[in-house]
Amino acid sequence: MTISDCQSSESKRSYSQQFLKSERKISISLRRLFPQASFVGCADIKVSGTTSCSDHCQEGDIFAALPGSSVHGARYVQEAIGNGACSILVEQPLPGVSVCQCVVRDVRRAYAELCAELHGRPANSLSVIGVTGTNGKTTVTWLIQAILEKAKTKTGLLGTIHYSDGKTVKDSHLTTPAAKEFYSWLSSMASNGVEFAAVELSSHALDQKRVAAGTLDVAVVTNVTQDHFDYHGGAEAYLKSKASIAQCCKPGARFVLNLDDDGCGQLREMLPPNSEVISIGLDKPADVTAEIMAESLSGTAFELNLFGDKIEIKTSLIGRHNVLNCLAAASAVHCLGVSLQEIKEGLESITGIPGRMQRIDSGQGYDLFIDYAHTDDALRKSLQVLKKQKKGRLVCLFGAGGDRDRSKRPLLGQAASIADLPVITSDNPRSEDANQIINDILVGVRDVIPYVEPDREKAIQWVIQQAKPGDCILIAGKGHEKFQEIDGVKFPFCDFEVTKKHLGLTLNEEASSIDTQLNAA
Repeated sequence: MTISDCQSSESKRSYSQQFLKSERKISISLRRLFPQASFVGCADIKVSGTTSCSDHCQEGDIFAALPGSSVHGARYVQEAIGNGACSILVEQPLPGVSVCQCVVRDVRRAYAELCAELHGRPANSLSVIGVTGTNGKTTVTWLIQAILEKAKTKTGLLGTIHYSDGKTVKDSHLTTPAAKEFYSWLSSMASNGVEFAAVELSSHALDQKRVAAGTLDVAVVTNVTQDHFDYHGGAEAYLKSKASIAQCCKPGARFVLNLDDDGCGQLREMLPPNSEVISIGLDKPADVTAEIMAESLSGTAFELNLFGDKIEIKTSLIGRHNVLNCLAAASAVHCLGVSLQEIKEGLESITGIPGRMQRIDSGQGYDLFIDYAHTDDALRKSLQVLKKQKKGRLVCLFGAGGDRDRSKRPLLGQAASIADLPVITSDNPRSEDANQIINDILVGVRDVIPYVEPDREKAIQWVIQQAKPGDCILIAGKGHEKFQEIDGVKFPFCDFEVTKKHLGLTLNEEASSIDTQLNAA
């Protein structure tokens, strides 16, 4: 058995084990590492391995009993001991336990510190940029990596699409890996000569303090709108989780905040006194801003103003929100000494990001995009961009995830009402009835008549059959994902591949390029 942070499936367990072998076989004194801790049954504990998953315990490990969202890790202490754990890391002494206990005030933070220590404090050898926000994390980290690589620096990346340590690239299973795996990847980066790392930080990861061991040189917050309220319980707790990125920073770290976003404005007031903040914005005065010169469905031209230094940028990314993503990436790498010309070259080198306003063009006579937008804010912004440029109808196909925040479903319906034709279908219904999810979405639809088809492939097929020259179609919600989860079972499903199939698309040069990006992810 495992607690909620652990991956329960056999495939995820084997995946995780593959990347945890770099944990150093050294002996750490917990008395030295946690001088304020108390000990039960001993004066000190020497540790050479740790885990928070009872079924991953090996002989001599310390088991970290972390609180889970539904079950506390303390429930699995005896199982961990049976699998070889010789001690436990806890917040409260546990009665009836036969092994030594290290009692700390905050077991999640202590576990992150221990994982970092056992992997040789890899963040000390890297410059790490952490990016959080409701939307834009993936785009910003990909832009950061592109800029840094144009600056001829080796860069690792951990995020929603994949993990990369400078040599190995693997599909990701969480936006931010659990603490042990996170520091294992950073350790591999350091061993591979990587100088910089761009990492996405989910609100779950921040709340669970997975990277709380003094990791970040730069912290970027793209925006704070509504998401994951099912986990956090509401807007205040969600904002607080995002603000806790400050607790993951090295001394003297800098913060990049989007002043056009009200949530970032609130978060700014929650940062430690004397924090060094770099502000970005298009609508409000900021340290880093831009003037948009031209927009189309093929890209955007803008003049970047970085602390008064200006340069013209032409990017294949579309929309004001992506200009803000470019500003966030530019500001982050500027903190690390990257030149304005290198920023330009890096931003212009990105031709697309899998599942992020990803164009499919087979000469079909209408515009067609795949996008990951799965919050009302992201969907609204994507549709507003497309509505400005469309010639014919704007069609939006989307759904909402099951077993997740139900309150955002009518908000998605309201956002999709921007389209001339919303097409409501399944996303990942998980254990819920897809029709009930659709009914929740329909509550928010305003002033348009939607088309409903619960079967996502049939919905995509219908949209393609109904498309007319000049239309603009957005297939939203799943983006790069390669599966659909129904009744707790994951089935192979990729919006890009399904769309391509029903277009009868012959792989031309552009489609091959997009395929290459998707497969690399």
